[in-house]
Amino acid sequence: MKGLSTTIQKGLVPGSVLTCADNSGAKTLMIINKIGKGGHHKRMAECGIGDIIMASVKSGNPSYIKKKVRAVIIRQKTPIRRANGVRVRFEDNAAILITDANLAVGTEVKGAMAREIVERYIKLAGIASRVI
Repeated sequence: MKGLSTTIQKGLVPGSVLTCADNSGAKTLMIINKIGKGGHHKRMAECGIGDIIMASVKSGNPSYIKKKVRAVIIRQKTPIRRANGVRVRFEDNAAILITDANLAVGTEVKGAMAREIVERYIKLAGIASRVI
């Protein structure tokens, strides 16, 4: 996995509710845990843009509800600082569902996607409608 050239403030913790920004059938996700987390004992795993999470589907298609899924965070409200000094913030927290091979489940993304996602996961750039 490629490192990011951006300083990502981790603004999401387990229990945070995200919107599902793809057309897979899920509508609302709740973070269960971060995949590959490294941290301190008894400290919540913090998540930000580009992190892969385990999430529970709270609303959407009945075949997805109450299922555990893998997702990658593509937008967050907490501002991120890019190397050129620009700070970028989005109006919502959003994620898209992915498979075990880090390929998208849906075929298109609703809304914008952060440029840092395209740098790290090149296959996800093909379904992005806008990259900011």
